[in-house]
Amino acid sequence: MATPTFDQLLEAGCHFGHLKRKWNPAMAPYIFMERNGIHIVDLYKTAAKLEEASAALKNIAKAGKKVLFVATKKQAKQVVADKAASVNMPYVIERWPGGMLTNFPTIRKAVKKMGQIDKMSKDGTFDNLSKREKLQIARQRAKLEKNLGSIADLNRLPSALFVVDVMKEHIAVAEANRLGIPVFAIVDTNSDPSNVDFVIPANDDASKSIELILDTVCAAMTEGLEERKVEKVDAVAAAENEEVAPAPKKERVRVGRRKAASKEAPAAKEETAPAAE
Repeated sequence: MATPTFDQLLEAGCHFGHLKRKWNPAMAPYIFMERNGIHIVDLYKTAAKLEEASAALKNIAKAGKKVLFVATKKQAKQVVADKAASVNMPYVIERWPGGMLTNFPTIRKAVKKMGQIDKMSKDGTFDNLSKREKLQIARQRAKLEKNLGSIADLNRLPSALFVVDVMKEHIAVAEANRLGIPVFAIVDTNSDPSNVDFVIPANDDASKSIELILDTVCAAMTEGLEERKVEKVDAVAAAENEEVAPAPKKERVRVGRRKAASKEAPAAKEETAPAAE
């Protein structure tokens, strides 16, 4: 897990913040200076925070838990979809469905509906419907796929949220805060970092900046997943060795007890002999 260097962050434009008049005072600790009316992010702090977030995400992936990536802004959509898919994690790049976390069972019902439609098309039920009904169901399926297709495998609430632009995704952040789900986020100078557990101060508008940060966190998560696989293999091997190992012999103990019993027997006979006379 290699954290990007200062030069790499600089080249990707991670240091560009927003106009001074749009800044959020809570971001003051992460701002290095102001240049031509634009705030410049302290890249040394960006690198440190990125390393901290990557380590935490690696542990989550290693534990076999899910991280939900959220980015509905145009310049982040495709990057997030590609990177999240590379580590087999769910993502939301279309409109955030309100109540997705706080009303999760309802969202799961919608995902199951999508599965039912697929089942209908496979078992022949679809062929018995009228042309109009087929069209309606096909449209419903396409809409569900667009909004929820990327979270079809999310059977339970995610263990963490990774957000690009906390201002745009404020509903997702609020839902995660309410449920106590940790939030990782790329936070720009115009945003409030107080609701984010792992702040990565950086430019959240440039696609290069977003891509570099996602590359880093996804590489860390890949490491965590690989370590999990290795641990599983080792655990299986250890279990097989225990099964193959011969059971300890208990016969010697029994023989020892028999000998001890035979030694005690004459003594008991000697004690009882005089009483018989």
